[in-house]
Amino acid sequence: MDRKDPRACIPQVEALLAAAELQAYFKRLTRPLAALIIAETLALFRKDLTAGAACDYVQAEALLRCEAALAAADKKRLGKVLNATGVVLHTNLGRSPLSPSAWSRIEAINTGYSTLEFNLDSGERGSRGGLVPDLLRLFSGAEAGLAVNNNAAAILLTLSALATGREVIISRGEAVQIGGGFRIPDILALSGARLVEVGTTNITTVEDYLEALSPKTALVLVVHSSNFALRGFTERPILSRLAKALPPGLPLVVDQGSGAAGENLPGEASIQSLVRSGASLVCFSGDKILGGPQAGLIVGKAELVKQLALHPLMRTFRPGRPSSLSSRPCLSRGWARLARLSRRRR
Repeated sequence: MDRKDPRACIPQVEALLAAAELQAYFKRLTRPLAALIIAETLALFRKDLTAGAACDYVQAEALLRCEAALAAADKKRLGKVLNATGVVLHTNLGRSPLSPSAWSRIEAINTGYSTLEFNLDSGERGSRGGLVPDLLRLFSGAEAGLAVNNNAAAILLTLSALATGREVIISRGEAVQIGGGFRIPDILALSGARLVEVGTTNITTVEDYLEALSPKTALVLVVHSSNFALRGFTERPILSRLAKALPPGLPLVVDQGSGAAGENLPGEASIQSLVRSGASLVCFSGDKILGGPQAGLIVGKAELVKQLALHPLMRTFRPGRPSSLSSRPCLSRGWARLARLSRRRR
């Protein structure tokens, strides 16, 4: 290479790794990751260089670009922020905060071994559900409960276990997209179920659902439009009327989403009211209004929950480490409050 070529002045990766400005990032990014970022930055810089650039400029600019690239990577780490949006539960700002007392209770579990899937009495493999199914039954009034890693997983598991190769009826106004590109039609397609839309965007009646029934119908899905609202000339059937009108044994699944329970929030049907209204399964988040860790929770008929628990996808969607729902009996103020509400109602 011609010595006058400015690319010859680009420092070697090892030389830049010795620079104090870049070494400051080793503890936060690790030295190997810093080396990779520096190498990629230098490769881009090499393409940007124009003939005639002074060697001093090339060396200084290379250092500045690598430092900027490391700083940008460092910003990918989670950092504490003040949620001043006016919305207490902002899903892009870390979900519901766990209480310090709940976090301290799991510290010992997370820093050692645990009975995650081991029964000390029998000496055999156990279930990682812990007390969560019992707590779900307690506050929801349903026959059974199940926890997975988020509500999208809860919906996909439900559809995969109950509707693969068959039809799922849903109101046209509920075939929605929520945050992160989560689209109900896409989830249905991924599960192997076929979407059957009924009604119109603003009006869906009980009769619309009944007219769409066929021998291929697996279930009826009702989705809460959590991130938008239709106003004016609109109509949706009351859930209890829809449940009574459907053939016996045909599951009515509700994607409740928010986890609203006893808060009496406008526009939010509580989990308990949906169960009482005849929903076969109700899916919702554990980390929004409920105030727990990120999780998808499913409550409803025992035989349906059992089908979900035995489905192969459950192993993929189950909560992971002991810091998940599975080994924490009462993680947050939300769980405890819901248990108290349930006891009062009983």
